[in-house]
Amino acid sequence: MTTLTAPTGPAPAAAGSRAGRPRLVRWLLRLHRPALYTWAVLVVVLAAGLVWLWGPLADAAASAWRQYDACGMSPRCSYDQDAILRYKDVYNYTTLALNALPLLVGAWAGGSLFGRELESGTARLAWAQGVTPTRWLATRLALPAALVAVGTGLLVLLHNRAWSAARGRVTTAKDWTDTWTLHANGPTTVALALAALAAGALAALLWRRTLPALATGLCVAAGLRGLAGLALPHMWPAVTRVTTLEEGYGGGGLPLGSGLVTATGAHIPDPGCYSPDPAVCAGTYAKLHATGFYTESQPFSHYWPLQLATSALVLVLACLLAWAAFTVLRRSTRPTAPAGKGATTGKGATTRKEATA
Repeated sequence: MTTLTAPTGPAPAAAGSRAGRPRLVRWLLRLHRPALYTWAVLVVVLAAGLVWLWGPLADAAASAWRQYDACGMSPRCSYDQDAILRYKDVYNYTTLALNALPLLVGAWAGGSLFGRELESGTARLAWAQGVTPTRWLATRLALPAALVAVGTGLLVLLHNRAWSAARGRVTTAKDWTDTWTLHANGPTTVALALAALAAGALAALLWRRTLPALATGLCVAAGLRGLAGLALPHMWPAVTRVTTLEEGYGGGGLPLGSGLVTATGAHIPDPGCYSPDPAVCAGTYAKLHATGFYTESQPFSHYWPLQLATSALVLVLACLLAWAAFTVLRRSTRPTAPAGKGATTGKGATTRKEATA
């Protein structure tokens, strides 16, 4: 890895004054104006789709399902099937787009926000005008983080309201345990977007090339999304439900595990019994001394504790990634000792040696 040497020469005369300092925020907004417009359009379009989903589409789909339920077994059933399909399509598109936002943020941060500036020398230009590398990085993290948090937070709130408006009214509405709905409805998406921003910055500082940093930021953001999906069900104590062998397994909630309960109260794996004869299954479970089934799951009442705990975990990872980015930047821009100082020292040593001789 090559070293990015920060300029060590004297700063311009006006660099020390407040008026002469480069206005980093204005410069950042002008430099990345296309990305700012794209983000604004993306947020507005998704927000409009979610508001449409929240109001007219949910009402139309709910009315269509009432018509369908009123048909009963009649072969001549008239209901608005298009309203149901339209609601389903818009919901799926907006939900997938909201889940993809952290990946886009990570790719943009690595490829454009940091990678292109480091590769093209724009960052060194800022440092040459009296802006320290630390301040440069802090500004490029703080302002995009605020815009990403506000935009993503608004979309998450609208998605949650749109999903709640259809809950219990639209038969084909996604359950809260659906993996895409689970994250699009809560603050984990906001936390993932902020972590992706920090990951893109770190990738750019390590590679200092646009395309590798873009790919790395995208991959790290996808990895964080997978990690959050795996960790979320275990971020809060689960509820264990025990049922009899006649009742079968208890359903509901976000499942974590299931099996058999023995006469001693121990939980053992269920070998499974798929015979249509109940006597065969009863004999199989009797050999294991099974008295019932157990199911570990997260009920809907644990939704917000799970969301908040997972978001806190992702934000901690975001802080670690940001700290790593600042550490890499400080090490790669560490000023080197001027060559003249070493030469002067050497000359002085020679003169003292000659004088001693």
